[in-house]
Amino acid sequence: MARLKVEHLTFSFGYKTILEDISFEIDEGEVVSVVGPSGGGKTTLLRLCAGLLDRQEGTIENSFKTQAIAFQDARLLPWKNVLDNIAFGLKAQGVSKKERIKRAKEIALKFDLEEDDFEKFPKELSGGMSQRVSFARALVTKPELLFLDEPFSALDIGLKRELQNHLIELIDKKEITIFFITHDLMEAVKLSDKIFVLEPDPGRIVKTFTIDIPQSKRDDSYVYSETAKLLQDPYIIETFELE
Repeated sequence: MARLKVEHLTFSFGYKTILEDISFEIDEGEVVSVVGPSGGGKTTLLRLCAGLLDRQEGTIENSFKTQAIAFQDARLLPWKNVLDNIAFGLKAQGVSKKERIKRAKEIALKFDLEEDDFEKFPKELSGGMSQRVSFARALVTKPELLFLDEPFSALDIGLKRELQNHLIELIDKKEITIFFITHDLMEAVKLSDKIFVLEPDPGRIVKTFTIDIPQSKRDDSYVYSETAKLLQDPYIIETFELE
């Protein structure tokens, strides 16, 4: 079984310790989130695990064969149109041009992009459309492990729900493992099997919450009630400075 295993990870920028003695495991098929206030080291942790930053102390073992990442901002290539942006990862995998275009069109339509949008460039897209393209680009390669860096935070409620439902469909089929960061507790409750609470200055995991109910069974009422319970937890209160 594939696994992401982090042991005693510590990371600093200059003389400031950002993360201290972080240890956890994510098994194949799990959805794990890290919650905490802005500036607490969540993005640094995700980028270390994704290989975007060089590790300093501790170990990171990643046995997943393929991975992808989606960010809060879409980060599309401005000189490529919608289809070419979506297909970019497939090209890196050596997929033929004909197959790249076929798969890019299929997933673009699934994410409610219109055929008229396929030839548009990023500067012609709305923020919501850009994020659809970003998600499609991340998922078209069918990654075993998906990293998400607060990808829903700038979206309206309707689009946020739509993209989350796409992920839940993949989660239900056990087709993907997800590691994501968020400051939104409701988002964490809706999607996660495990929630790590990251206390800042320096960043340390101080508590883990586990949710056993399948994501597809978590209606709004459940999400609201479970989030309300989390807001009463002493670690959540202290970490988010709610008092």
